[in-house]
Amino acid sequence: MKIFYDLNGDLYANITNKCPCACTFCIRKNDDTVGENDSLWLEHEPSLEEIKAAFDEVDKSAYDEVTFCGYGEPMERAEELIEVARYIKETSSLKIRINTNGLVSLIHPTFDLYKMKGLIDSVSISLNASNPDDYYMITRSRFGLPSYNSMLNFAIIASSIIPKVTFTVVDVIGQEEVEACQRRADDIGVPLRVRKFISNNRDYE
Repeated sequence: MKIFYDLNGDLYANITNKCPCACTFCIRKNDDTVGENDSLWLEHEPSLEEIKAAFDEVDKSAYDEVTFCGYGEPMERAEELIEVARYIKETSSLKIRINTNGLVSLIHPTFDLYKMKGLIDSVSISLNASNPDDYYMITRSRFGLPSYNSMLNFAIIASSIIPKVTFTVVDVIGQEEVEACQRRADDIGVPLRVRKFISNNRDYE
């Protein structure tokens, strides 16, 4: 299984294939691979021990950061992610980033977000849209319309405990909506990064 993988010189952790969303632009709808990597579809959800063993095999000297981002929503396995993050901090000097849809409080209502404090260095949150209706049309979240406000609340809390928090949107939503998302991000006080949609998954980020 491909648990840790390199893409354009950066290290990523693929710890789950589960996701509560089915985003219209999701990369895994287009291909089984990312860049030069073999399939990121996991044979099974790797155990904590398997993830740690896979990390031990990584040449850490080639990287300064590891990002939890694969063919699933990493916070589907929030507790395991925290344990892996703790292990990474104990055994390396790598910084830790999470790319997330920000719906962990709906996925795991009892998860304590403050467990991320001191372990996670940065979080990138998929804002996707400027309002709940458009957000649901894009993400098709299984949690429905409440997903949007839950994601915003996650961003607010994350901003208070994590050094760097960023919203992202994909440019396919159009310039007018990008501008509306910028206003929403400004209201929350979180920077917005616009990602370019490229069907060739070698440019996935």
